[in-house]
Amino acid sequence: MAILDSLAQRRTVYALNKELPVSSDEAVAAIKRAVELVPDAFNMHSQRVVIALGDKQDALWDAVYDAFGGKVAREKVDGFKAAAGTVLYYVDEDTVKRMQDQFPRYAQNFPAWAQQSNGMLQISVWTALRDLGIGANIQHYNPVIDDALRKLFDVPASYTLVAQMPFGGIVTPAGAKDAENVDDRVKVFA
Repeated sequence: MAILDSLAQRRTVYALNKELPVSSDEAVAAIKRAVELVPDAFNMHSQRVVIALGDKQDALWDAVYDAFGGKVAREKVDGFKAAAGTVLYYVDEDTVKRMQDQFPRYAQNFPAWAQQSNGMLQISVWTALRDLGIGANIQHYNPVIDDALRKLFDVPASYTLVAQMPFGGIVTPAGAKDAENVDDRVKVFA
């Protein structure tokens, strides 16, 4: 099955550069298509994405470094800055709240459902980028960087940052992945 083959190719790649194997327009189109296609409970459309490219990509990772006041190694942050772009994943809390008000019987579930959808979006974008020959990794520098990125990208206060995904040309592919006995995690009853 093609989707499983694509998932198998998706790996964490840290050594990235700004040289995409496709145009940045193609990468952005793939990200937008994933946002459009990924489901969200009650069709709430709670997911938001900000894509940083070019100078904004560099400014993003400089802001991350500055937000930590030098407590994160510059070399590590510069590795993410070296990428062609970064996808910032957000949940729009106003949308979640609106759904909670509209469907009070399910109110307690909407925050978890929004997070589930965000996870589905992350793996979908990551896999779509890999299908284009683009490498990526996922980072979680939030909430320390939230205010800096809110200012840098004029992000509404209702958006909660979930993850950051630097992406770019693959300098060094991911190493071999150890096989696992998936039966330790999957039980089938018939």
